[in-house]
Amino acid sequence: MIDTTLLRILGACFYYSPQSETLKNVLPVLSEIPTLYAWDNLDKVQTICASLSQVQPDEISYDYSILFEGQGSMPAPPWGSVYLEHDNTVMGESTTAYRHFLQTKGLVTDTGIREPEDQFGLMMMAISALAEQGDDNAIITLLEQYLLPWAYRYLELVQQSKTETSFYPALAQLTDIYLKALQLELGLSPANAELFR
Repeated sequence: MIDTTLLRILGACFYYSPQSETLKNVLPVLSEIPTLYAWDNLDKVQTICASLSQVQPDEISYDYSILFEGQGSMPAPPWGSVYLEHDNTVMGESTTAYRHFLQTKGLVTDTGIREPEDQFGLMMMAISALAEQGDDNAIITLLEQYLLPWAYRYLELVQQSKTETSFYPALAQLTDIYLKALQLELGLSPANAELFR
């Protein structure tokens, strides 16, 4: 139903530090993304991926710190609860509901540090894990109920972020294109949620 490789690549880029071995291994394969999906706007995707694949890890370390570690004021927090909770709380009720959903599917996120499971990159990788299990219904639930209600707003904020490089804004643009195509392809109806950011 879904190409797990593309989800894992995108998820890793939104989660792992540029200094991690994981991301150092992922960056060289970004140029392959146009071959992993039947893109409607292939030329645009190829252009974005060509720019992404030119990046060296050291060039995006500062941007990663701003966008994912909270150096300064975080312009685009990567956790769903910040958008879904009235007081912009990390690990709010929406996180608890999502954690319960993951547990019912046998997915436990253990990254070695206590962090919210509703981090955008982790959620993309969770979809990949469900796809590997062949659980199409769970994929649809995750997308409609837990990710898509806030994902487009998050990706919009990443694209608007004042970063030193265009890597993360371009990555957000690519991911936005992919998720909208996936939503159309699967006929998804994201839950209508009020966003507070």
